[in-house]
Formats: sequence, structure tokens, C-alpha cells
Amino acid sequence: MNPWERYVVPNLVSCACASKPMMKQREKVIPHAEGKVLEIGCGSGTNFSYYDPDKVEHLYALEPSEGMLKKARRTAGALGIGNNIEFLETGAEAVPLEDHSIDTVIYTFVLCTIPDWKAALTETRRVLKPGGKILFSEHGLAPDENIAKWQRRVEPVWKPLAGGCHLTRDTRKMLEEAGFALQDAKTMYLPSTPKIAGFVSWGTAVPA
Repeated sequence: MNPWERYVVPNLVSCACASKPMMKQREKVIPHAEGKVLEIGCGSGTNFSYYDPDKVEHLYALEPSEGMLKKARRTAGALGIGNNIEFLETGAEAVPLEDHSIDTVIYTFVLCTIPDWKAALTETRRVLKPGGKILFSEHGLAPDENIAKWQRRVEPVWKPLAGGCHLTRDTRKMLEEAGFALQDAKTMYLPSTPKIAGFVSWGTAVPA
């Protein structure tokens, strides 16, 4: 890992992912998490304050970045919930949990960065209980071709600067290809956000 990835990217991503429009998106989905919850790519713990303690039995916070995990632990400590979170320092492609052990899996602004997203979603299907669900809010490929054109042009430069973030991944298509059905999915462009990075979709996905 080079110095940019170790020292700059965690701070850059933490700041960008805590913008007001993105926090509004998190607020739309996180409070609906229930039971045993697995958060994929917890980052610096940006979602932690939105979980409803009356609904969440246990939270597994998965994150492969050592720098991000340090921030997440500090966030949990500041919120007084450090003892209620089990941190998993690993990638989403190999989740160290038993089959059918999780009620809710959280994906917020992370599918864009996972190197092998197909493996990650396969693991999600494996750990979900019957009747379990994904709650997601993700950014990705815009439906407007003039914006999508710029996303494709900018992505090769954007990715190494933004921790591997892809601008052109299609969240709906990815979930459906992985065998999930979307429920009440909504889309919009985030306000006060460059459109190349601001087309978002959110909702619930369940195994089809």
C-alpha cells in the first residue's frame, strides 16, 4: 500500500462520504436495519449513529482498510457503542460468518469500490437468513448519456485518486445479476454534487 492509499485516501473518502447529501441518503435506509446486521465497508463509521438500537441485535462492521477501521473504532467509542460492534478486518469477498446467520446486510456507497463485487454479493446471499434483506444506497452509472459519457472518460483518473471508486457501475444491474430482486428502489441526482458522482439509487433487495 502506497502512502497515498494509507494516509490520504481514508481522510479523503471519509470527508466525501460524509457530505450532507450523502448523509441524507444514509438516513433513508440505515434505521430500517434489524436483527443481526452486517455492514459491508463500514469505512470510518459514518452509518453508526443511524442504527436503531431497539431493532439491531448485533452489528458486524466489515472493513478491509486498517486506516478506516481505526477511524470507525474511534467513531464507535465516541458514540458509546464500541462494545456493541464486532469489527471484521477483511474484504467483502470472503465474509467470516456462518451461512444464513444475518438478517440485514448494509451497502452504502461501497459497491463502487469492491474489487470483486460479484463475489461480495455471492457472499451476501450466503450469509443472509431466509427472509433476510439488503438495504442499499449507492451511486453509479447515470441514465443520461451525456453524463455517462463523462463518467467513462473520468473514471480511469478518478479510481486511483478515490480509493478504487468506479463511476460507471450499475447498481440495479449488479444486484439483479447476483440474484436479488429490488423492492421500492428509487433514484435521483444528489443536490450540490457533481453529476458524474451524484446519481444514486436506494432501497431494499431480497434474494429472488
